[in-house]
Amino acid sequence: MNSFFPVYTTENECQDCYKCVRHCHCKAIQIVNARAAVIPDLCVCCGECFKVCPAHAKKIRSDLRRAKYFLQHGDVVYASVAPSFVGYFKGIRIEQLAEGLRRLGFAGASETALGAQLVSSESARILRESAPGVYLSSACPAAVDYIGKYLPRWKESILPVASPVQAHARFLRKTFGEKIKIVFFGPCAAKKNEADRRPEILNLALTFRDLEEWFQETGISVASLAGIPVVPQAAEEGRFYSLEGGMNDTMRTPDSDTQYVAVSGLANIARVLESADREKIARAGGKLFLEVLSCDGGCVNGPLMPTDGGGVETVMETALLGVRKTSVHRPVEVDLRLPVEVKAIQEPAKEEWLIKEAMESVGKFSARDELNCGGCGYNTCRQFAQAVIDGKAETNMCLSWLRKISQKTSNALIKFIPASVVLVDKNLQVIECNRHFAQMVGGDTLQVFETCGNLTGAYLNQMVEYTDLFDTVLKKGGEIERFNQVYGNRIYDISVFSITDGQTAGAVIQDVTQTELRREQVAEKAREVIRKNVLTVQNIARCLGEHMAETEILLNEVASTYTEHTPLEGLKIHLMDEESQQERKP
Repeated sequence: MNSFFPVYTTENECQDCYKCVRHCHCKAIQIVNARAAVIPDLCVCCGECFKVCPAHAKKIRSDLRRAKYFLQHGDVVYASVAPSFVGYFKGIRIEQLAEGLRRLGFAGASETALGAQLVSSESARILRESAPGVYLSSACPAAVDYIGKYLPRWKESILPVASPVQAHARFLRKTFGEKIKIVFFGPCAAKKNEADRRPEILNLALTFRDLEEWFQETGISVASLAGIPVVPQAAEEGRFYSLEGGMNDTMRTPDSDTQYVAVSGLANIARVLESADREKIARAGGKLFLEVLSCDGGCVNGPLMPTDGGGVETVMETALLGVRKTSVHRPVEVDLRLPVEVKAIQEPAKEEWLIKEAMESVGKFSARDELNCGGCGYNTCRQFAQAVIDGKAETNMCLSWLRKISQKTSNALIKFIPASVVLVDKNLQVIECNRHFAQMVGGDTLQVFETCGNLTGAYLNQMVEYTDLFDTVLKKGGEIERFNQVYGNRIYDISVFSITDGQTAGAVIQDVTQTELRREQVAEKAREVIRKNVLTVQNIARCLGEHMAETEILLNEVASTYTEHTPLEGLKIHLMDEESQQERKP
């Protein structure tokens, strides 16, 4: 995120939709990790990416804090209000805005249209004194930057005249002194570039949105204000500048030898200038002045304007506020000279083998593979390949390639997964299935699948009995799992899941009949072994019991014998007999 540049991206909010790339005529967007970033060197601050970003990740730099700083530190600050205020602050008069700005602390409010009148007068003078040829307006800073960067051969045709806001700033400084601060309010992002490049002329460029926020913060209700005059005086024909062709209307005179044409939108500017032959027009002896504007329809359709800012009501109110007169011969009392100093973009030519390699990385091996669909944001596949080489784009931006890879991957998974797979829509019609599913259903289904390669469109309830699981998932979402479900003479493990809430669902079904039978057989064998073991143990126990009983009887008999006449007692009697016999001898 480069928040110092007038246009930048808040990366955390970017949703990798590439819409900004598609709408950026300059392709000043770099995609990094699927996030879009503005490339300052390539950007002309037209603000188109800001207008189209659906996630509002594109931002226009806010300089509101700096403007408040000027006022808080006692600077004398004047506001330059763009004529397109009519389309933003609907129903609000310029005098009411002037009073609101005065209450914010501004020394006064003035109309940028005053500077526009001076620009028209100076441009008309230069055209009168110029040779035949093609000349371009300098009023729109985004258009000037675009021509200078991307159409450099037309750079010399831009009139060396300051833009209306810079002309107005110079006029205000001449009127109120060089030490004043000047803050512009308008619908334009490119004006911030002007302020950044020439802060000694224009101090700050804010948006109407900033001004509206400022009023809300301070509790100022502009609609309820009576209003005060703008300074130093009200604008007249310069108020038409906010409309396409408004500048031309201020320069036309009956005796002019110049043809005036308005071209708005960068794509239209490129189309007109790339096909124009400047030398041929010059040789024909005519003068052509092109009023070039970056926003379609003019400033009333600027990036910071509401969607209805350039509607018929705005055009009509602008026409009523403006004074229909020419700016030609208006006195120009300030120096409006301002040469174009924008450097052309130098893009080195890409070697063909690099382009070929980049194309092949997204599956483009021949001209037939180049769809040029624009899904990536680039007009052709070759432009996209060049952006990949430059590091501005990533290969996964090619949606057709991603779709093919995704489809091949899903097809491979569905085809080779060792289970039945089926995907259905909300009407329970088959979207896709694999051969295992057709084989599981049986009957003629497998033959139909083999013939057609799919069962797309077939109704699921005519093939299986458990469609209630699909109905539940489609209604409530989530996932349902059922194990060892018996249907007919088969046993299934079924997992049904939601793919898109209420729209599509899928299922993985495994026929576990044989597995369950084998499991039952194993269980029965185990039970038989257990029974045999129990019998064996019982027999052993019985045998041990009998043996123990017999042993006990025997031992008891032996013990009783020894108890009645032990050998020790017999030995003692024998010894006593011998002693008695010896005593009896003489």
